[in-house]
Amino acid sequence: MSSKAPNTENRTVPIRKANAELRSREYLTPNEVDRLMKAARSNRRGHRDATMILLAFRHGLRASELCGLRWDQLDMKQATVHVNRLKNGIPSVHPLGGSELRALRKLEREEPHNRYLFLSERGAPMTAEGFRKMVRRAGEAAGFPFTVHPHMIRHACGYKLANEGRDTRAIQLYMGHRNIQNTVGYMQLSAERFKDFWSD
Repeated sequence: MSSKAPNTENRTVPIRKANAELRSREYLTPNEVDRLMKAARSNRRGHRDATMILLAFRHGLRASELCGLRWDQLDMKQATVHVNRLKNGIPSVHPLGGSELRALRKLEREEPHNRYLFLSERGAPMTAEGFRKMVRRAGEAAGFPFTVHPHMIRHACGYKLANEGRDTRAIQLYMGHRNIQNTVGYMQLSAERFKDFWSD
């Protein structure tokens, strides 16, 4: 039996590079999310694609959580959305902002009637893989020097809230984290805690 470690050159399956080797960070800034949305709007289904990015950012949604959104989770009159979390996350009810409501009403008028918000070209629910491909293409069109993936949009939400000095417990519930240690990671990279270090 060989005593070689499983990560030697003789492996038949190539070792995936660590994320840190591929890009300098795992989140987008709010301005970068805007750039991504602008690039997505140029697609043939541009309004759908930009709305997907908007909701993923505003609510910190994973790709599968976003693609699983149904119209019966929305209360347009009360301006709320019921967010179901995966990975044993905590479900919650989030408020919908004005830009979201306008985008959703337009989507409702333009898209074929279906239980799900976001549909593919064939009229089936959009898949997480389809969303990943769209985000990657939008990132390329926007000129990002790194490959953009959907989880960077979820992280963008967490870092934005942390940089605004929001309460850690509130962010935990908003992001659906069972373990607050997942939320603390956002606080560790918040520039807000260092803002008074220098006076000029």
